[in-house]
Amino acid sequence: MHEISLVRNIFRSLEQSFPAEDLPRIRAIKLTVGQLSNVEPQLMQNAFEAVVATDAPQFGQAHLEVEVLPIEIFCEACNARSRIENYKFVCAHCGQPNNNVVQGTELMIGGVEMDD
Repeated sequence: MHEISLVRNIFRSLEQSFPAEDLPRIRAIKLTVGQLSNVEPQLMQNAFEAVVATDAPQFGQAHLEVEVLPIEIFCEACNARSRIENYKFVCAHCGQPNNNVVQGTELMIGGVEMDD
């Protein structure tokens, strides 16, 4: 399950970004994932809970919020953005096949909420 290693990498990034004394103040970790990022939100939640319970008690007070971004393409033929439905990579405006993905591959920490 690659979600376990992703969660460990998230924790490692937070440990590098914040002083150790601030880590227990983290209440929410906001993860932004694109539909093409190969990340399943429920599996990420399960991995988050497992890693906290076994390896990262300093994040035990935090919860994970996963925002999934849809796939969007940009069509140069008609200069428009389209949302991709059912993995059919066709411009919704002009009908041209298109694989110019401009959103949907993200995998990043979108934010952190902390106690005052």
